[in-house]
Amino acid sequence: MEIKFGTSGWRDIIADGFTFQNVRICVQAISDHLKAEKQTGGVIIGSDTRFMSTRFMALAAQVFAGNGIKVFLCNRDAPTPAISFEILRRKAAGGINFTASHNPPEYQGLKFSPAWGGPALPVTTSDIEKRANQIMKNSTKINEMDYSKAVAKNLIEKIDPMPEYLKDLATKVDLKKIQASGLKILVNPLYGTGRGYLDKILRDAGCKVTVMNDNLDPYFGGKAPEPSEQEIPDMIERMKREDFDIGIATDGDADRFGIVAKHGVFYQPNQILGMLLDHLKRTRNWTGGVGRSVATTHFIDAVARYHKIEVFETPVGFKYIGDLISQDKIILGGEESAGLTIKGHVPEKDGILACLLVTEMLACAGKPLETILEELYNKVGWYHTRRLNFHLTAQQKEKVIEKLKTSPTEIAGLKVKETVKIDGTKYLLENDCWVLTRLSGTEPVARFYAEARDSQTIEKLTQFGAEFMKS
Repeated sequence: MEIKFGTSGWRDIIADGFTFQNVRICVQAISDHLKAEKQTGGVIIGSDTRFMSTRFMALAAQVFAGNGIKVFLCNRDAPTPAISFEILRRKAAGGINFTASHNPPEYQGLKFSPAWGGPALPVTTSDIEKRANQIMKNSTKINEMDYSKAVAKNLIEKIDPMPEYLKDLATKVDLKKIQASGLKILVNPLYGTGRGYLDKILRDAGCKVTVMNDNLDPYFGGKAPEPSEQEIPDMIERMKREDFDIGIATDGDADRFGIVAKHGVFYQPNQILGMLLDHLKRTRNWTGGVGRSVATTHFIDAVARYHKIEVFETPVGFKYIGDLISQDKIILGGEESAGLTIKGHVPEKDGILACLLVTEMLACAGKPLETILEELYNKVGWYHTRRLNFHLTAQQKEKVIEKLKTSPTEIAGLKVKETVKIDGTKYLLENDCWVLTRLSGTEPVARFYAEARDSQTIEKLTQFGAEFMKS
């Protein structure tokens, strides 16, 4: 086998591709990469709540120590954005997070973030991949130090990233406004690393908080730890039954967000991104553009036009958004897969921050999300989006690839105005509609995205997508 990094690190099934030996190989490759780049300052190691996470963390620490690299080992499972913050705060050479994010419990992953704190860009992951596969091919010796010996030599040090991370978040969100609003908040960390972080910062600010699914469970309640409408039926049902004003959820490593409004109405990340861009532009005296991936709603573009700011379109993968944040080019960056960060924050997805900002927006507006969204749509226009996931056979996949080689002149009765190929194949259609076909970089899935300005057209585009992918 080969170790292959996707859009957000290396992921595989535990005990199949994700083994102790392959972790050793990958960490040795990262060690070699850091030395070649002359990076110093040590590395942060953290994990989410998956099976064997603490064992994988300890093993990685031993390999780094064997290579003479200082390790700052998180004392419990930690959110991806907290690890990113700690890399920057300590001026570390980088960090490793053992997480498979929103993927099902049988998956584990290794995500490397370099010194700038965001997900590693392709130039970095390609070098690590090459080194790892050479180690595997040549059976190169892996340097490893006994854990106790490494601790005695001060090459492994336990840390708690929570206090400084939450302290920083408190400067970026108006917690006093949230507390004064009296909002009743339901928090759902989905058995992941958000527990004790998202609820704590709100409770410490005196907010009215109820928490669900906050015990440690590597099975994530028998579901994928993804705060999507399909994966949180228990939360939606509870929002319908009980008198909460807002429900906020984070995924397994707390870098993604999910929002459920009063009476159990789920809001798509695309809708939340547009609303938060408008909220930030009106409440912060910030300059800069907005960043979104090629698969993310043009509702963002409409809000950007309204506020006269620039839009940066990137390939899928938050590393590209993070790069824009690091360069201070944007006030908000987001992806339709529920990733978000803001100006002056970590160049990484932060589901905890996103949940807090939505709650702040609700508190500031004094109106339900439904009204906030409707008023914004009335200003900039209405947008309807869909995403379809397809598990294709190898033969079906080849057919799709072949069909994409020829650009159509029209789709579902709409003329094709332009083809965009920065990631997948995106057709810009008349009437400000578009469709995108993309093969996932981390899962055996093909995705079809569509957006239209009215409900009838989005149905036609969705039907086209289903036929295109399966025929």
